[in-house]
Amino acid sequence: MSKKAPTEDEKFLFVDKDLLNSPMAQADWSAKKLVWVPSEKHGFEAASIKEEHGDEVLVELADNGKKVTLNKDDIQKMNPPKFSKVEDMAELTCLNEASVLHNLRERYYSGLIYTYSGLFCVVVNPYKMLPIYSEKIIEMYKGKKRHEVPPHIYSIADNAYRNMMQDREDQSILCTGESGAGKTENTKKVIQYLAMVASSHKGKKDSSIGELEKQLLQANPILEAFGNAKTIKNDNSSRFGKFIRINFDVTGYIVGANIETYLLEKSRCIRQAKTERAFHIFYYMIAGARDKLREELLLEPFSNYRFLSDGHVQITGQQDDELYDETMEAMNIMGFSEEERNDILKVCSTVMQLGNIEFKKERNQEQATMPDNTAAQKVCHLQGINVTDFTRAILTPRIKVGREMVQKAQTKEQADFAIEALAKAIFERLFRWILSRVNKALDKTKRQGASFLGILDIAGFEIFEDNSFEQLCINYTNEKLQQLFNHTMFILEQEEYQREGIEWNFIDFGLDLQPCIELIERPNNPPGILALLDEECWFPKATDVSFVEKLINTQGNHIKFAKSKQLKDKTEFSLLHYAGKVDYNATAWLTKNMDPLNDNVTTLLSNSSSQFVQDLWKDTDRVVGLDTLAKMSDTSMPSASKTKKGMFRTVGQLYKESLAKLMTTLHNTQPNFVRCIIPNHEKR
Repeated sequence: MSKKAPTEDEKFLFVDKDLLNSPMAQADWSAKKLVWVPSEKHGFEAASIKEEHGDEVLVELADNGKKVTLNKDDIQKMNPPKFSKVEDMAELTCLNEASVLHNLRERYYSGLIYTYSGLFCVVVNPYKMLPIYSEKIIEMYKGKKRHEVPPHIYSIADNAYRNMMQDREDQSILCTGESGAGKTENTKKVIQYLAMVASSHKGKKDSSIGELEKQLLQANPILEAFGNAKTIKNDNSSRFGKFIRINFDVTGYIVGANIETYLLEKSRCIRQAKTERAFHIFYYMIAGARDKLREELLLEPFSNYRFLSDGHVQITGQQDDELYDETMEAMNIMGFSEEERNDILKVCSTVMQLGNIEFKKERNQEQATMPDNTAAQKVCHLQGINVTDFTRAILTPRIKVGREMVQKAQTKEQADFAIEALAKAIFERLFRWILSRVNKALDKTKRQGASFLGILDIAGFEIFEDNSFEQLCINYTNEKLQQLFNHTMFILEQEEYQREGIEWNFIDFGLDLQPCIELIERPNNPPGILALLDEECWFPKATDVSFVEKLINTQGNHIKFAKSKQLKDKTEFSLLHYAGKVDYNATAWLTKNMDPLNDNVTTLLSNSSSQFVQDLWKDTDRVVGLDTLAKMSDTSMPSASKTKKGMFRTVGQLYKESLAKLMTTLHNTQPNFVRCIIPNHEKR
């Protein structure tokens, strides 16, 4: 009986079994005593053992026949050939770094991007679309146990779904990995799978899905347009974290969903590194908005906008104008009215136009002037406020000093800062508004959910040239997730030992990460980094330098803390995270933590003639205003401002709270881990 050739999609899922059981390879492996030895270029390479003398071993490299003498400890055992491209690395006879790396590499080169490693799934980004996500393949994974089908994100999703139904236990799927490793794409595949498998419209002849499922699939493109951007590592990098919670009724149908987001990198709308982009929506809009709408939005060519530092950065294989249409269509399906869509675009146009307002410093005076108010007029037209009031609010705002209200002229630096802070705040409020609007659409059934499945897509560890407050928050999150991972994996492993009657003292491996986590989040005795930062924010005359000094005095001897080697870098310090040492630079951390705004301007916006703009700014009482800032830099303040402390919460505090809430949610679910890996840094 002749074997039929594998179909196009099968070759990306199944291993060719004939290759594995080759007696030739088996004989070769035994005869040559093959092992792995360290290699500069590949991490490890194959070699055969020639002679052994005590601790020293003479090996011959398989690649070029060179002979090398190595220490016995540098050699790692190689698995017999029958384990080549194994689907679950827990089955390997020799489990070592070289064998894991080799197995992932072999599978990857054969187009097999998913591999299990015991209880979790590893995926290596192929940087191209593989034909393994069709409806036919969804059918293939439905209701199958893990070992009955090849490794796949669908298998993880299906198993989580079945576990939720059988054990009535909420589930979470955690996609982790560095930027560009494929977290967002795999998150989308989980949602696509569940929308197909758990749609209440099933059973009719066609396999169509209902309106709710359609909207669930459109939520991503909308949030991506406003929250993703091209970075050096990734053309569609999520610049925010998200937790998507899908609710199911007792019978397993989707009844609604809710998305929570974490820490949008809003500074991206005012500046980007070379060859990087601001958020996609700006490019979509300038390339795609037409005729009458274009005029209404007062759009200009790319090169006119100072906030788009490199003008129109193109993304290979992507048409921004087509994506504009797709985004508008996604909003349409989500139920955004045309008026809402236009209001949203007006806000985006405002953010870019703000960058074109220029201030000059008068020759013999400190105060700033605005010689040309064309850009300011456009901003005010788009936002429905008066240009004279706006100019006055920026250049000579009223500030409360003692009991008096006085007009205080601003310097060029202060005016520039106010405009940038305003642009970031406007965009962040828009993003939140869109999110809540999406959530309203996804939760309209009001049918009771019996259980939920949550999908976490959050930035992996970040170690850049320059690491700031945002990186600290992201790395702090990853410490917590790694702790959950260690805790879950080892608890499950150890339960297995118990079932098999192995004598074993329970160890909680999650505790290894506790010291670093406490160094960041501990409230007092001694306070951690976030608490010290908050304290310093309320201290008159405090600076980023005084914050780092306090940090060194309080935490200088902590095992996970290291001071900067260079004495001149008074704002630098390092943390020893589980993924490595990260050097942080605390420049502008006090400001980032306070996130101050010119409250004269926000008051104008909250009284705008546009209802939409009014809505964005209805809670302006939570803004840190100019008088607080004046007090912070003012020496005459006897002590830190107590009154403000009660109602205002810093960025660090809010982040710590939302992270704690997320961790509680995750701890109450059965977690499923998906680890995404980058094969190379060339996006090949």
